[in-house]
Amino acid sequence: MAEQLQQLILDTLDTQSTLPDSRALKIPGQSSPAFSHDAQITILGALNSLLSREAMNMQMITYETHEVSSHVLTPEGVQIVREGSHEARVWAALPERGSAPLSAQDLKRAVGDEAAKVGQGRAFKSGWIAKEGNGFVKAVSNITDTTQTELRELESSGTLVAGEKALAELRKRKLIIQRKGQWFTVNKGANFSTSIAKPETDLTVDMLTSGSWKKSTFKKYNFDADGIPTSGGALHPILKVREEIRSIFLEMGFEEMPTGTFVESGFWCFDALFVPQLHPARELQDTFYLSDPSTSLPPPSDYYERVARVHEHGGYDSIGYRTPWSHEESHKLLLRTHTTASSAAMLYKLAAKCRGENIDGDLSAKSQPGAANLSDDGFRPAKLFSIDRVFRNETMDATHLAEFHQVEGVVADRNLTLADLIGFMRTFFRKMGMKNLRFKPAYNPYTEPSLEIFAWHPLLEKWVEIGNSGMFRPEMLAPMGFPPDVRVHGWGIGLERPTMIRYGVNNIRTLVGHKTSIENVENSPAVMF
Repeated sequence: MAEQLQQLILDTLDTQSTLPDSRALKIPGQSSPAFSHDAQITILGALNSLLSREAMNMQMITYETHEVSSHVLTPEGVQIVREGSHEARVWAALPERGSAPLSAQDLKRAVGDEAAKVGQGRAFKSGWIAKEGNGFVKAVSNITDTTQTELRELESSGTLVAGEKALAELRKRKLIIQRKGQWFTVNKGANFSTSIAKPETDLTVDMLTSGSWKKSTFKKYNFDADGIPTSGGALHPILKVREEIRSIFLEMGFEEMPTGTFVESGFWCFDALFVPQLHPARELQDTFYLSDPSTSLPPPSDYYERVARVHEHGGYDSIGYRTPWSHEESHKLLLRTHTTASSAAMLYKLAAKCRGENIDGDLSAKSQPGAANLSDDGFRPAKLFSIDRVFRNETMDATHLAEFHQVEGVVADRNLTLADLIGFMRTFFRKMGMKNLRFKPAYNPYTEPSLEIFAWHPLLEKWVEIGNSGMFRPEMLAPMGFPPDVRVHGWGIGLERPTMIRYGVNNIRTLVGHKTSIENVENSPAVMF
């Protein structure tokens, strides 16, 4: 129909030279002129299609827009056009005068509650009906349904010859609503033609061979048009927060630990941390174990013996766990459940000079600011951090994943206290923009005392656990060879939950995985802290 309407406009202009009022057109498939608002919208689409050919160097038409107020029927008005006004329907349902009157209940059943309620009053006002006894009868033999007639006129022309007073009455009855409309005056353009054939966009071999290009009209190239925007890569919000956290650690003088070993042994992941071999975290429902290969290479034998002894028999002022030591459990290979396994390996290297050893990757061989005065026992302070993936056999929900990132920090120095740890946590999280924190006493096998860290999530409107912290136990540090006065702070936080808080995400499964919005990744702010 669109092309038929365009052709009708062009043919009308060809015959009359101008189209003074688009409301005089009859849209193809319709019998009445285009007085309605919807009809003029259809005509506007056809005019814009013809006008768009100006960009192709084919200015076929020009048009002017005229604003006008029109009226359209409400659903109740449409019903009256189809069935008659309420008062006319009430009159039609009543018997002639002299016959048995129709009761109010029977009238409602005949025309409906709404028509009976509204029409009865208006019919009495017009003198169309009268009351006899307990019922109603016709007061006149015939009527003129002016309301229906006016609404039909409005439906076809958008206005009333009767004028504004009649329109106001219909608006008051909520049978019509006023709507801004428009109509158009159309004139021939500089390149007017009655043909609406689309111009060619490409010069083809067939055109050159047949010579049809000589008679073809070609679309004008727009060399000033912008090309399609190129899309580049974008960092995921987790990577942005990761980089910000890494910058905070480096700003505070920390050194990054190597954490590339996703597969660890039960010894480094649990035993070296003084986690009992019967601890529930080591069961299959919490940890992913490897089936091939299933066992690890042995750790340093003397250190392995010291760790086994403190587990089974105690030592260093501890009674241990008093349970049989299992070499098989210690040598199992697994996907690490925390990056503390890497921290344990790095602390073992840090204590090398304290043990009188010199091993590869010895951290004590590196210089640290403020650590020039080394004690005779070979210990030197250290601040280490890591950010990497860990794996736990957990049920996924709005705040948990089976694979996620852990941010871990370790501070080793003499005579550290729990107050130092809390103060550092507040400073660290304040730099991340999280000032509303809570600390809750907790239990960890390898830290005592231990604290859980909570932050307020404004979208979830609840406290969300974001990390765990504590001071490593002597049963973990002493077998490594640290002096008795050395204390080590350790803490870990998830990377995903701080990202959720900073970016206003209330379901972690929309942050990573197949539900992630690529558009949100591209548009997420670069810096949040």
